[in-house]
Amino acid sequence: MPTPPPVAKRVPFERTHHGDTFIDHYEWLRDKENPEVIEYLEAENAYTAQQLEHLEPLREKIFHEIKSRTQETDMSVPTRFGDWWYYSRMVEGKQYGVHCRCPIAAPDDWTPPELSADVAIEGEQVLLDGNAEAEGQEFFALGAFSVSHDGTLLAYSVDVVGDERYTLRFKDLGTGEPLADEIPNTAPGATWAIDHRHVFYQTVDESWRPDTVWRHKLGTTPDDDFRVFHEPDERYWVSVGSTRSQKYLMIWLGSKVTTEGWILESAEPEGEFRVILPRREGVEYTAEHAVIGGEDRFLILHNDVVDGEKAENFVLAQAPVADPGAMEILIPHRHDVRLEEVDTFADHVVLSYRRDVLTRLAIWPLTADGYGELTEIAFDEELFSVGLGSNPEWEQPTLRLGYGSFITPSRVYDYRLATRELLLRKEQPVLGDFDPADYEQHRAWATADDGTRIPLSVVRRKGIGGDPAPTLLYGYGSYEASMDPAFSVARLSLLDRGMVFAVAHVRGGGEMGRYWYENGKTLTKKNTFTDFVACARHLIDEGRTTAQQLVADGGSAGGLLMGAVANLAPELFAGILANVPFVDPLTSILDPSLPLTVIEWDEWGNPLEDPQVYEYMRSYSPYENVEAKNYPAILAITSINDTRVLYVEPAKWVAALRSTKKGDEPLLLKTEMSAGHGGVSGRYEKWKEVAFEYAWVLDTTSTSPSVAARGN
Repeated sequence: MPTPPPVAKRVPFERTHHGDTFIDHYEWLRDKENPEVIEYLEAENAYTAQQLEHLEPLREKIFHEIKSRTQETDMSVPTRFGDWWYYSRMVEGKQYGVHCRCPIAAPDDWTPPELSADVAIEGEQVLLDGNAEAEGQEFFALGAFSVSHDGTLLAYSVDVVGDERYTLRFKDLGTGEPLADEIPNTAPGATWAIDHRHVFYQTVDESWRPDTVWRHKLGTTPDDDFRVFHEPDERYWVSVGSTRSQKYLMIWLGSKVTTEGWILESAEPEGEFRVILPRREGVEYTAEHAVIGGEDRFLILHNDVVDGEKAENFVLAQAPVADPGAMEILIPHRHDVRLEEVDTFADHVVLSYRRDVLTRLAIWPLTADGYGELTEIAFDEELFSVGLGSNPEWEQPTLRLGYGSFITPSRVYDYRLATRELLLRKEQPVLGDFDPADYEQHRAWATADDGTRIPLSVVRRKGIGGDPAPTLLYGYGSYEASMDPAFSVARLSLLDRGMVFAVAHVRGGGEMGRYWYENGKTLTKKNTFTDFVACARHLIDEGRTTAQQLVADGGSAGGLLMGAVANLAPELFAGILANVPFVDPLTSILDPSLPLTVIEWDEWGNPLEDPQVYEYMRSYSPYENVEAKNYPAILAITSINDTRVLYVEPAKWVAALRSTKKGDEPLLLKTEMSAGHGGVSGRYEKWKEVAFEYAWVLDTTSTSPSVAARGN
């Protein structure tokens, strides 16, 4: 007889808001200090392991495919900062990176050295070995990694639990010895002042919100650190950094809809920060320091009202540093172009923006008279993503770029500003018989119920199988995050078995500009879910796949999407893969004491105060809308130490599904017992996790002869 699944006990717990009472039978699973909760999670893990035991050979095969295609001993392209080239090493058999540097040859040396992993590098210094830091730990994550401007000191922070609370440490790079300074319970970043004696860092409140900026002077104790800035409004997240020019330190605070910046001369680290533009509800902006015609200016991206119209997709303006409010528009608003970032250098400006779903980069030279000709860097693939790489210097003749697509391994380019040449410095090595020409990618369009055209990205291997084909459909659709084309070595194990990979660029993301995001949040959130269903139906109606061959995939807020479509259209999917899924959103957003809740109200609405928001969220919450009907096979994966989406959400969801649904499709829950929101740490462990998920996906779609034949 098959092993029965665990059954969570039912303990009624009433939640009443706005006259509505919801009986939650599984809220007791929230208490992870309760041995009975841990026992239940471990029983679920044992059940999942038993149910998927037959996939162990396939998991091992996929893991070794990933491993065999990966150049395990490898090096990053060096980046120049000061008198050094900085790079990282990965070593075969080691889980984590090793951060190193070697000296430049001369002041005008801007061509990165071609380093070889098996040849000694003259003058190499190991700055930080992640493997040594992680020794004896089940989990390891590096937070801050910040070298002082003079290259003599390193500030770095580590998390060995997975709860994203870091310990900040310091190292003398001249002697290689650690300093006595150690600061526990920090947020991940660290920013040096130009004097190399003061460093600025953040701490978080009880809800995990970075709310305070501190100044630490080397050689003193954390008790002597000075509180520079504190933001009491729980809607705002605080960060600290500096301009590329190194002239200013900058504190930024932002909610989902409002930002405010503060600056301080870096040469005066014990001075007081001053506000750039006071916050105004609903206005977002960034400010970058530039020197134009000998004058210090801010280049400001903002979405305020211009000429009577809200600049929804942002405009670019300039203003004197001494009077940031005296703005002059440089690039006006466009409905078809979303301005995303502006980066400034001594003699040029780089604009990052989005048009027709894809990312773009343009270079704008600075001249004695102001601005030269704006030039977009062109690429010839139908689908691609491009963005700035690491460019820490204010004055440099080249610009480091990153580029990739679904079928082109990630590339590192240097763009030579004087000649407009793109110089390929490295392409991600893929070992074995990989040939990009064996794969194809294209854009498709689905039509939503309201007539909106929804873009899809579709990737497959040429010449394997045909239509209909087993398909993995991925979606996210929140926070204006865009799911841009990116290469994956691991994904080849799916494509080479005849599986198609598709991305549904649903509303709530940012692929089509700010309005795309605005029409998939708060009281329009259901567009995210119905867009994904429309994409699935499009693939089925076009004969590209069948419901028996289609698996949906999403994580975190994309896990909410997975739970919602499971309720909306379970008949369209053979399986649903949900990673750290936000499937009990109403319970979480109703509780201001939980991590991130208050800052999330701008994204989802405030159901505590607004009965309309409460009812709307109640109507789509996956956990609260489980019904007695047939659901697809579901694999939910979570982490016990996740501070962003608590493990209890998928645990409750699976328990409710199991007690309510009809049919015998398997419902599986896997909880990582020593990890956080990002899952397990270490590259080999991550590969094993990917292999675990992919084996389940392939098995769930095994009605396809091509998958069955190649899946062993």
